[in-house]
This record gives sequence, C-alpha cells and structure tokens, in this order.
Amino acid sequence: MVNFKQLAEQYRSELLDRVVPFWLNKSQDTDFGGYFTCLDRDGSVYDTDKFIWLQGREVWMFAKLYNTVEPRQEWLDAAIQGAEFLKKHGHDGNLNWYFALDREGHPLVEPYNIFSYTFATIAFGQLSIALASAAKRGCVCGCNTATPEELSAEYASIAKRTFDIVLSKTDNPKGRWNKAATGARSLKTFDLPMILCNVALEIEALLEPAFLQKAIDDCLHEVMDVFYRPELGLIVEALGKDGNLVDCFDGRKLNPGHAIEAMWFVMDLGKRLQRPELIQKAVDICLAEVEYGWDKEFGGIFYFMDRLGKPRHELEFDQKLWWVHLETLISLIKGYQLTGDERCLKWFERVHDYTWNHFRDPEYPEWYGYLNRQGEVLLPLKGGKWKGCFHVPRGLMNVWRILEDLASRP
Repeated sequence: MVNFKQLAEQYRSELLDRVVPFWLNKSQDTDFGGYFTCLDRDGSVYDTDKFIWLQGREVWMFAKLYNTVEPRQEWLDAAIQGAEFLKKHGHDGNLNWYFALDREGHPLVEPYNIFSYTFATIAFGQLSIALASAAKRGCVCGCNTATPEELSAEYASIAKRTFDIVLSKTDNPKGRWNKAATGARSLKTFDLPMILCNVALEIEALLEPAFLQKAIDDCLHEVMDVFYRPELGLIVEALGKDGNLVDCFDGRKLNPGHAIEAMWFVMDLGKRLQRPELIQKAVDICLAEVEYGWDKEFGGIFYFMDRLGKPRHELEFDQKLWWVHLETLISLIKGYQLTGDERCLKWFERVHDYTWNHFRDPEYPEWYGYLNRQGEVLLPLKGGKWKGCFHVPRGLMNVWRILEDLASRP
C-alpha cells in the first residue's frame, strides 16, 4: 500500500529544504545579474557563461514557486533580477533571443535556437502573473525603476510578442542558421509541438481565447495524430514533411523521455478541455513508452533508441538522464491521479526507487544529471550548459502536489 502522505512529505522536503535553497544561494550572480548554471557538485561555479534557455527556465521556476507554493519575497526577487538581466542582454533588441552570453551579458551565440524563445516566453509570462499578484497584495518587487503593476504589464508584453515570433518560426525554427543544404531531405521534429502544448497553457491568461484554442488544437493534432504512430504504439522524434516515416538516423530516433514528458502536458490539456478520452490515450502512450524505454538489464530509461533496433550515432544513447526520470515520475503519478490506472502507480513506484537511489546526492543538495547505463555517476556536476534550475525542482514540485491531493482523498 502506497503511503501518499509520507511520499508527499519526502518530495516537499527535498524541494524546499535542499534543491530550491541550492539554486537560490549558489546560482545568482549578484554582480552582473542573471544566474550561474555551471555548478559543481558542491555548488561552486566552474564556468560563468550564461545560456538563455536556462536563464529563462530559472526565472520561470522562481516565479512558479511564488505563484503556486508560497509568495516568498526572496523567490520573487530572484525571478525579477533574472528577468531584468534577460530583458537587458538576452536578445538583439527585437526579441530575437540569443543562445549564450558571457557573464557580463555580451552575446556569444546567435539566436538560432527556438527554445531560447519558448523559455523566455514562459519566464516572462509566469513572472507577469506573479507581479500582478504581488501588486494586489501591496507587495514591493525589489525593482527601483518600476512598480509591480508596470513590470507585470511589460513582462506580459514581452511574453506575448515572443510567443508570436515562436509561432512564426515553426516551419523553419533555426531560420538563416539552418545548416541543411538547399533541397536536402527535410524533416519536421517532435520537440517544438511538444513544448508548445506546455507554453500555451503557461501563458493562457495572456492570450485571446480563440487564439489559445487554435494553438492548443494545432499542438494536440501534431503530437497525438502525427508524431504518435499507432503502428508502433510510440511517438517518433522526426518525420518527413509529408508526415511519413523516414529511414535515416534522425527518422528512426526515439526519445522516450520526450514522449513521456509530452504526455503529462497532454493530460493537463485533456483535463482543461474535459476530455477524459484524451487523458486515457495519453496515459496509455505514457505506459507504452515506459515499457519500451526501460532497461531490462540495469534499470532506468534509455536516452535514445532506434525504432528499427539499429545502432544509434549518439554516443550517449544508453545513458540515464535526470530529466527523463523526473518527467516520467510526473506523468505516471498524474496518470494515476486522473484515471486511477493501477499500472501507473506500479510503474511510479519502480521509477521512484530507481530515481531516488541513483540521481539524488546524499551529501550535497541538488541531483546528479548523468549516469552511465549501469547507473553509475558519470558527471558529479549539478548544473551546466544543459542542466539548470528546472527539471529537478519542477519534477519534485509537481509530484509533491499530486501526492498531497492523493493523500487527501478518502
């Protein structure tokens, strides 16, 4: 019998007593603004470059904590200082968001990566909501140049305008930085419609209802009707522009973590739209992906797989990554919460045991990100170019709140 109350406290304590204080105290750059994300095992900074999508994720995380957990002033202040750094240095003046900056905010990598845009969107959107809430309570925002109301309106505008740019780039996300040769094989990838499912809900309060509905419908169609392949029972990472499977490295690639993460986005949309059949389909796909991606020999979920069982070119294909397992925990417990499907609960217990036993660092706060296939730590770092203040705290927060709900039920 699962003790939901005890588990909820385990996730809550890990989030609020260890992980959030780690980022709050170790990552903020008090001299130049923004956040350090290249943090070693103990939180010491080993590189000072700043990556826009991780800056945006951290702004979002502190704002989300403020909005959904507790309106702590330190969380709001941490989010605002990161947003102000992004506003000043993160784009070219026309909201084309760079990929990387140096510590002081000088551009290092051009705005080729659309995920810099998507995470800027949710960062400024979530923070605008936090500031509107703070204004109603008469709170200060720690900014000397504007009131909470003024900042909220400014950030909402940045979020909406950036989202418009994202939508305009969906057919060619990299724009003029696309390296493909003229006339080369053209593929569309799963990652963008997947993340747009989440972005649309994150900034729902800032969008016109009709516009929001179309965005949701388009995303759901792409995820559930195009990239989900009934003949495989799985979601593929790339398809030809005509929607057909392609036999090449990218066309055969499967990423179970991406697919599983997308399914909790879809479950949230199914709940919002009052479509239980959509929720159940997402649960079934999630379970199929976990079954398929689980390493039967060593445990854990593979990073990349090949739908035809052929060799992968990514050298890290068999690694076990933090974000894959945290997103899986969210999807499984959410699936159980919304449907009562006991398969979700059994898999949740299995993935929970693996994740807590392998990724959690018992000596220092925050979690490891990279394990080899056998489950041994490959890199002791807590943050870098790809890992920041996002998947661990977001995963802990989501699972904690769902477990609390389950614990409160008769």
